Amino acid sequence: MDRHDERQLRVVTWGLIPSWAKDPAIGNRLVNARLESAAEKPSFRRAFARRRALIPADGYFEWYAGSVDSGSADSKPARPKKQPFYIHPGDGSLMAMAGLYEIWRDREIPDEDAPGAFRWTCTVLTTSATDDLGRIHDRMPLLVPAEFHDGWLDPDVVAPPSGALVPASPGLLQAYPVSTLVNSVRNNGPQLLDPLPTDG
Repeated sequence: MDRHDERQLRVVTWGLIPSWAKDPAIGNRLVNARLESAAEKPSFRRAFARRRALIPADGYFEWYAGSVDSGSADSKPARPKKQPFYIHPGDGSLMAMAGLYEIWRDREIPDEDAPGAFRWTCTVLTTSATDDLGRIHDRMPLLVPAEFHDGWLDPDVVAPPSGALVPASPGLLQAYPVSTLVNSVRNNGPQLLDPLPTDG
């Protein structure tokens, strides 16, 4: 087996930088990939064919724009007020989200062995949200069932096996509102998962 085909557990940067990219800032726009177009889109097609990953997660945040801030004659037009929700498996299990990864060579660092010469980045595949989650956001991560992990990760399998990518089964995921502290990457810690207190 080629050493580049060995399975590894790595910490990678969110936001995929294609190997051909000249500016790494493109990764800021490639934090997720739509399943419907990932196999053909230039930014993702090479990774979709050969560099697939599993992204483990307890859950993820999504923002619901259902309510509207009240406006006045002297204020700016009313805008939707986005409420963050934490979405997670109701049974406490770990999700294996379908991901893609790339290894980008930073040409501004001449020495290939120097730290930062290669950047490992990833993106998550998404599909239309199902069940009650669709009311929060119209997209959701795709999950890879355990029996398809090997086929999804195999770089010699050009087309992922049928059934490897599925939306979460109806009723599997639960959602509850959390603090808007999650809106800033500067905030971190278990308190971000605390449910907002309910009225009454």
